[in-house]
Amino acid sequence: MKSKQRGKTLAFSIVFLVAGFLLSFSYSITKDELENGEVSSSSGSRYGAQEERLRKELLDKQQENIALQDRLYEQQDIVREYEKSMSSEEQAFFNLAEDAENYRMFLGKIAVEGPGLSVQLEDGKYDPASGNVNDYIVHEHHVFNVMNELFIAGASAISINGQRIKHNSYIVCTGPVIMVDGVQYPAPFTITAIGDSDVLAAALNLTGGVRDQLVNDHIVFTLEKIPNIKMNPVIADS
Repeated sequence: MKSKQRGKTLAFSIVFLVAGFLLSFSYSITKDELENGEVSSSSGSRYGAQEERLRKELLDKQQENIALQDRLYEQQDIVREYEKSMSSEEQAFFNLAEDAENYRMFLGKIAVEGPGLSVQLEDGKYDPASGNVNDYIVHEHHVFNVMNELFIAGASAISINGQRIKHNSYIVCTGPVIMVDGVQYPAPFTITAIGDSDVLAAALNLTGGVRDQLVNDHIVFTLEKIPNIKMNPVIADS
């Protein structure tokens, strides 16, 4: 009888032990699941906040970039306007410098070099039977006519017998010689001009022009085109 009671007691003890183990195990699993659930929820919330913050920063940067781009466009417009202004001023300065250089050339203040032509005027062969000897001599007005026509045709510089003509030069005829700024030269007189040789020659050779007038005055007229002519500046004004 006692043996049966001990057997039942042992069986109940095993049952309760197993039941207690199951309850303990179940509680442990439930606790872990609850804790893991809380961690997952906390992590998800934290990641969501970080994502929102990054999105906001990205939008802010995009807005900042747009503002900077607009400012860049404005500055580029300012630079373009400045460049246009500088270009206009540069052209104006260039024109002034070019005019100044032309004036210096006209005044004989600078050396000049370039293509051109040479015109030689000689006294005509005198015919005693035809009249006055002065009708066969080169006079200052003959030289002036050639010079004026060359300047009108675009000559940039002119010299007579190698002497550079300047803005206040004067030419005086004294018998068979002429004086250029006080310097005497006998015939023949060589007038040299720098410029477009074709244009200069065409201007002198016009029908009824300077050449024909000189020939009618018994002046020997000779023209030669020259590839390159050099003229020194005038040393001092008279």
